Amino acid sequence: MQLDTTRADGAASAVQVIDLKKTFNVIYRAKWRIMAFTLLCGALATLVLLNMAPVYRATSTLLLEATQARAIKIEEVYGFNSSQQEYYLTQFEVLKSRSIAEQVFNRLDVASHAEYQRKPGFKQQLLALLPFLPQQGEEHDAEYAAFLLRKQQLDAFVANIDIAPVRRTQLVRLSFSSEDPQLARAVANALGDEYINSQLDARLGITQKASSWLGGRVAELRERLEQSELKLEQFRAEHNLVDVEGVTSLDQRELERLNEQLSEARARKAETEGFLTLVQRFRRDDIRGLESLPEITSHVSIQNVKREVLITERKVSELAKVFGPKHPKMISAQAELQTVQKSLAQQILRLIDGVEKEAQAAAERLTALEQRFAQARSRFSGLGSVEADYRRLEREVQTNRLLFNNFMDRQKETEVTGDFDAPIARFTDLAGLPTEPEKPNKKLILLLVLVAAGGFATVMALVFDGLNDTVKHLADVENMLHQRALGFLPRGAKKAGETQRARAFFDRTQRQHKEAVANIRTGLSLLAIDKPLKVIEVTSSYPGEGKTSASLNLAFAFGALERVLLIDADMRKPTLGAKLGLPGYQTGLANVLSGTEKVSDCIVRDEQSGVDVLTAGAVPLNPLELLAGGAFNKLLEELKADYDKIIVDTPPVQLVSDGLLLAPMCDAVILVVKADHTRSPAVKNSIAKINQAHGNLYGVILNQMDTEKAASYYGQYGQYGYYGTEQA
Repeated sequence: MQLDTTRADGAASAVQVIDLKKTFNVIYRAKWRIMAFTLLCGALATLVLLNMAPVYRATSTLLLEATQARAIKIEEVYGFNSSQQEYYLTQFEVLKSRSIAEQVFNRLDVASHAEYQRKPGFKQQLLALLPFLPQQGEEHDAEYAAFLLRKQQLDAFVANIDIAPVRRTQLVRLSFSSEDPQLARAVANALGDEYINSQLDARLGITQKASSWLGGRVAELRERLEQSELKLEQFRAEHNLVDVEGVTSLDQRELERLNEQLSEARARKAETEGFLTLVQRFRRDDIRGLESLPEITSHVSIQNVKREVLITERKVSELAKVFGPKHPKMISAQAELQTVQKSLAQQILRLIDGVEKEAQAAAERLTALEQRFAQARSRFSGLGSVEADYRRLEREVQTNRLLFNNFMDRQKETEVTGDFDAPIARFTDLAGLPTEPEKPNKKLILLLVLVAAGGFATVMALVFDGLNDTVKHLADVENMLHQRALGFLPRGAKKAGETQRARAFFDRTQRQHKEAVANIRTGLSLLAIDKPLKVIEVTSSYPGEGKTSASLNLAFAFGALERVLLIDADMRKPTLGAKLGLPGYQTGLANVLSGTEKVSDCIVRDEQSGVDVLTAGAVPLNPLELLAGGAFNKLLEELKADYDKIIVDTPPVQLVSDGLLLAPMCDAVILVVKADHTRSPAVKNSIAKINQAHGNLYGVILNQMDTEKAASYYGQYGQYGYYGTEQA
């Protein structure tokens, strides 16, 4: 299992190496085109760079003050807080503003500089070169045209300004780019000066405006303060108020005292009324019942009398034990007991009378207290309303006084600092005269153009190669078509004629061609060791792929070893006779199949190769019917007895079906593909048609292959040369 994995990894690595090599080979083959495109782009870039004017850049450095030197702090008047980060960001934007740039533009008269003069456009240049053309142009108003020109000049001027703050500092760099180094220096310094002057002017204008506004507000606030103080004094005199806080506190304490007394009176009245309610349950002569009430028993005077009654009763009880009822001491004791009991009854009645009077007095006192409390509360409520009005008037006076004092202070500060011109920024470095142009960096631009052009050309070469799905070399036959590669025929000389190209097999100067054909012959012979291979059909997908030349060379190669017959079955557009130099009236296959001539009379021997040739003969009207009638199959059976190899040249299978009709009659079908010409989908379609027609497709011959390109694909392993060519 491990061995298999190792082999699989090795195969994958080999595929990757081959793919990478192919990529480099594609680039190598397109090297001259890549170099030509790169040099062309470099030449154009050089011409453009030579016409480009150098641009100089001058830079000045400005320090933004964090805290401005002021005689008195009046930040509220200026409306900013310099301790905040937003302050610096705001100043950067002010420096970038178009108004600052426009002031510098006007002050330095940049519009008259040659760099900002209007240059004629392409249309104007064309009209100047060709004055005979109709002069058609829009007539603008002079004022509007001047406005457009100034706007264009100002836009170009602003585009050349660069404001860049230095990170984590209060410094800002002011840069300007121009073709004139003196103008670049002047603008870089003028930007900072104009910014400082504009800020000072803005401060002065703000100060003057604030002073004028504060003056009017102070007079208004003074009048308002005086009116509020007058109202307060009139209110105090009207209500005889000396100390409103003391009066209010006295009335409040009186209300609290009356409220306490009122609560006590209500409690006393409730208590007496409750006692009288209990007494009313008994009669006034029911002393025993009244005496049983806890409210009466708990009274101090009743308890004293009851104590005497108990003492007297104890005394009578003791005397009764010694003396009889008529004894003087008993009589005296009984009389004393009756007196004490009578005193208790009187005391109880007197207590009830006193409670009744007390209840009446409590009711009267409660009524009186309620009246006094209502009067005091009414008086206190009125005093609260007076106090509220007084407090309101007093707050108004205090507010007006506070506003008046604040505005008075600000007015004094503004008057003091109004003529104090402290700059909010200063130069740390003035712009110097630039001596070296900032741009264009011609060397770098030219280098980038060359690199970009070379990269673009390389990418396009790879793209075109990737889009090219033609069969270029033998490896594509197996990888793209999945067919056996029988061999190739090298590309011949461009100036060679038809006869010379047809007989390249015998040309001693084209030994590579002869060796390639011999290799194809050897491959076919090896493939036919175990089975007969007498009739070989040679066809192609489209005309012009060299199937006739391949048939001729294959016949010449086999003719050196065997008896060979070459048949031109392309009766629609025959070319075999012309390539061999035979006359056009030569009888051939059409005459034999139609029965007008004998086959022996139509066969012609080629003297140079010793190969017998049966041309197409007269072009018939119905070539497909002649081939499909069975006569051609019988003809082949007759010819097999006389020849070892019969090579049949048939029409292209993508145009007509003659070759597909003859495919089952032949022992092998060879498909000729023109290298780097026929697209692989068309070849695959041809292969599918041959298989569908039950033809025995032996393989593919790659015709007119560029051996130099193939060598670039395969390196030293792909040298499609003839061994021994050097000696020849």
